[in-house]
Amino acid sequence: MIHTLEWTEQGVRFIDQTKLPTEEIYLTCGTHEQVADAIRTMVVRGAPAIGVAAALGIALGIRDSKASTVGELKRELDQICENMGKTRPTAVNLFWAIGRMQEKFEGLRVRPIAQIKHELVEEARRMHAEDIAANQAMGRHGATLMPSEGGVLTHCNAGALATAGYGTALGVIRAAVEAGKKIHVYADETRPFLQGSRLTAWELMKDGIPTTVIADNMAGAMMRQGKIGAIVVGADRIAANGDVANKIGTYTVAVLAKENGIPFYVAAPISTVDMECPDGSKIPIEQRNAREVSHIAGKQMVPDGVSIENPAFDVTPAKYVGAIITERGIARAPYDESLRRLAGAEAKVEV
Repeated sequence: MIHTLEWTEQGVRFIDQTKLPTEEIYLTCGTHEQVADAIRTMVVRGAPAIGVAAALGIALGIRDSKASTVGELKRELDQICENMGKTRPTAVNLFWAIGRMQEKFEGLRVRPIAQIKHELVEEARRMHAEDIAANQAMGRHGATLMPSEGGVLTHCNAGALATAGYGTALGVIRAAVEAGKKIHVYADETRPFLQGSRLTAWELMKDGIPTTVIADNMAGAMMRQGKIGAIVVGADRIAANGDVANKIGTYTVAVLAKENGIPFYVAAPISTVDMECPDGSKIPIEQRNAREVSHIAGKQMVPDGVSIENPAFDVTPAKYVGAIITERGIARAPYDESLRRLAGAEAKVEV
């Protein structure tokens, strides 16, 4: 299994995703500030992985705190959480993880400081294990929706590298292959950060799953030629009505899928569903540095002075989504009912 991130006594260890696919380099962040920077600079990315990374970073900061009173420790926790919350605003898992760590702390306030520190580290490590278990359960549910053979398109990277392990959308594909389905993956390159060509292809090649990388603007042609039987993507935030925020370009893929009569599925853990967000118009969209668009591998590709837009995500309206696959089951329209039911259900995923 790919170890996207893990807890060590020296700090939080990450595979540096900015170096893939040509270099497999691991780095250890020894402070919570370094973990926040790893999230911000996309050393680690993908909503579930961001959430787990934030929890581990918070635990690291609290473990190494010099606070002598619980009040001082609480003030440190609040500052660490505030800094973590500023790293990647679209990924709701980030705020879910922060909230869970804060809630855990509140339940421990009457305990000795040493016990609080220990319990927060254990909570973060539990979230890491839960994420892998949830992905595997999601994969089992989603595998039933995949064709028995043929092409499946995915956009961006929603695999082990975007989670604590196994993956959401790629977890569905992995589970389908493990069940004996003969799937060939078409991976959109996913400009401008190339998560599809750099990361998804790297993962699937490691697993021996047949994969073809295509430029983003080839997806429609592949669909029309009958090469794509289904589409499955991840998500960074899902609104209560089923609108889905995912990597920029997902909306285009969903519209093309509708036009060509191809099922479009979203795979994401329940922690990605934001029941407090009524629809996609309320989802904040992260704007990233223009250089990601203007340069490729350090080489400038546009004229000096030209205006550049670089939203990291777009929102796909629920009407284009055939199903939302979670670890608790599959939601279908009307999503305001099915997602609320799944969000309120007790988790049945064993770690």
